[in-house]
Amino acid sequence: MTVGAGITVSDGNLVVLGNSILSDVHDNIVITPAAGDSLTNGGFIGVQSDGVGSRRVFPVGKLQGLRFMCSFRFKMWWMTQRMGSCGQDIPFETQFLIVEGQNGSHFGEGSEDGAGLSALYVVFLPILEGDFRAVLQGNENDELEICLESGDPAVDGFEGSHLVLVAAGSNPFDVITNAVKTVEKHLQTFSHREKKKMPDMLNWFGWCTWDAFYTDVTAEGVRQGLESLEKGGIPPKFVIIDDGWQSVGMDPTGIEFIADNTANFASRLTQIKENHKFQKNGKEGHRAEDPAMGLGHVVAEIKEKHYLKYVYVWHAITGYWGGVRPGIYESKMAYPISSPSVNSNEPCDALTNITTNGLGLVNPEKVFSFYNELHSYLASAGIDGVKVDVQNILETLGAGHGGRVKLAQKYHKALEASISRNFPDNGIISCMSHNTDGLYSAKRSAVIRASDDFWPRDPASHTIHIASVAYNTIFLGEFMQPDWDMFHSLHPMAEYHGAARAVGGCAIYVSDKPGHHNFNLLKKLVLSDGSILRAKLPGRPTRDCLFSDPARDGRSLLKIWNLNDFSGVVGVFNCQGAGWCRVRKKNLIHDEQPGTITGVIRAKDVDYLPRVADDEWNGDAIVYSHLGGEVVYLPKNASIPVTLKSREYEVFTVVPVKTLSNGATFAPIGLLKMFNSGGAIKELKYELERNATVGMKVRGSGTFGIYSSSRPKRIVVVDTEEMKFEYEEGSGLTTIELRTPEEEMYLWNITIEL
Repeated sequence: MTVGAGITVSDGNLVVLGNSILSDVHDNIVITPAAGDSLTNGGFIGVQSDGVGSRRVFPVGKLQGLRFMCSFRFKMWWMTQRMGSCGQDIPFETQFLIVEGQNGSHFGEGSEDGAGLSALYVVFLPILEGDFRAVLQGNENDELEICLESGDPAVDGFEGSHLVLVAAGSNPFDVITNAVKTVEKHLQTFSHREKKKMPDMLNWFGWCTWDAFYTDVTAEGVRQGLESLEKGGIPPKFVIIDDGWQSVGMDPTGIEFIADNTANFASRLTQIKENHKFQKNGKEGHRAEDPAMGLGHVVAEIKEKHYLKYVYVWHAITGYWGGVRPGIYESKMAYPISSPSVNSNEPCDALTNITTNGLGLVNPEKVFSFYNELHSYLASAGIDGVKVDVQNILETLGAGHGGRVKLAQKYHKALEASISRNFPDNGIISCMSHNTDGLYSAKRSAVIRASDDFWPRDPASHTIHIASVAYNTIFLGEFMQPDWDMFHSLHPMAEYHGAARAVGGCAIYVSDKPGHHNFNLLKKLVLSDGSILRAKLPGRPTRDCLFSDPARDGRSLLKIWNLNDFSGVVGVFNCQGAGWCRVRKKNLIHDEQPGTITGVIRAKDVDYLPRVADDEWNGDAIVYSHLGGEVVYLPKNASIPVTLKSREYEVFTVVPVKTLSNGATFAPIGLLKMFNSGGAIKELKYELERNATVGMKVRGSGTFGIYSSSRPKRIVVVDTEEMKFEYEEGSGLTTIELRTPEEEMYLWNITIEL
């Protein structure tokens, strides 16, 4: 028998809190207790072996008859989710696995007091050990396997004692958070999201140039995009100038990659400064060396004219797709070698082209100098941050550099040091970075693109995008704030995408072409001052969605929950009909006419709602539906049905009910025309100065709603202005109209007397 805290291998079974999770466990599997304040029940899985080899696979034991959800890399760059109930369902490159040890679909509500059988959630986190990286996979015998890789044939010695953390508990979100914090303490190579500085750009509406212009972006195009949105009354406060601004070129013998709406992966960075398109009066083949004629003049102009707060630009972690031209910053040609597991999931055109042409890799010992020179130039031009793309390419370049883990750690340490020095608001968005080499090496980076791209012309991709981000966030959200990517506001699926971002807790930015906007939609996301009502946490699937498959099973809705300061929000989406095809290696529509689905909403869908409720909260809640416009009083443990056709959505604001001293019940809802209504309420105080009064501080303008069981006596705004209000006897919905404030981030003082 080997023992961890609450986890043992006994009689050939991996037993977690008395539940057998794996059977037929191999004799060479050992458990080491996990030390750390965060985790009560946990241990590390290790293997006893000869400890030799740069790539080894170790079977652990059989997983059969238990539901699971895993996050695996279906592409070189990105993860997505898969659900199953046996070991052979676990794909290669699985980086996160959660298993349902006991049924948690009813939240342990086996009796009237909710004290029935507790659910059990068991989390498996394959981690880094020395110069090696572990991932999970299944085999045809239903065995869970550990695949251990260094990425360098010369790095072939390992210990093998701490390869996978296993943790367990009755709340899945707490278990995952505590597991990652335990790994944080064990590895000491990364930091949990809660310790990181979030860049302020997350709180404002933005525009990205990518889908508007792709690599044909110009300084004039940036001006046009900003002017177009500003004229419609939705002013962006940040812009991301994506791929297309840098000075790049192919080698004379290079093989060009030509595809629609993408970069030429054969090109390399030729110098750190902008190309002619971003120089004043720039002409191709000629460049002005005067800094005043460069990127700085563009940035200064758009910041002054359009009141932009932040300008970010794009670059690859290696400079450009093909790296840096050899000879600069001791760059030398390297030829990527991809992991067999990655290749089996999806052969990648970009990687194939880069492998053919090679990549100019900056000497890892000099890469801080490269980043610092690039970023200091950008900062001097007024740039506030960078979107750093193509990050997973480093895992293919470890040979000759001590392996993939060592190379990633050197690059990420240098990158974060340069960001810290040059962009004080922690201005970095990590992209194409879904490998644990990078995640477990990120001490400062706080924002990460959470899924494959928004593909405006791929009809199969849109429901897949929403589901993938939500499930990826279960894991990624422990490291950074997930970024849901840009979208088009004028698009058949625009509202669907917009609603998802409103519950995601993420930055909200579009990539509209100039003149192609839906301002009515954007007004549900953006306030008049350009700020957004951002929820507090990474948006994740509700507990009863963890093991269902809302893209493929034909019967499940996807529910995504988040918190505001005083309420919860739940987005509900019918995502059925399309998914990643493991055979054809692409997004496919598998059901042209997916059916209408009915599910339920309940207050407990907002898992942490008690954290923002009064200590005396009895579990009753008010639920407001954004599209339906209905206010429903929901007693504790009650539910309401929600029915959605294919590709439909609804957003619910969920507010704890407060009983006041005069017996009236009250709940503040928020700005009713915004997707995330409750995000507008920033302060809430009950009966502070006198009985039966409620004081609030509120952002934004438009129709503001509350629930009150009795008609308010009066409502006062900004101390003296008594407001007219509407009161619906049947529902208790009370509304007032807030005018547009003149100050940015203004807070209305509202007092309600009942």
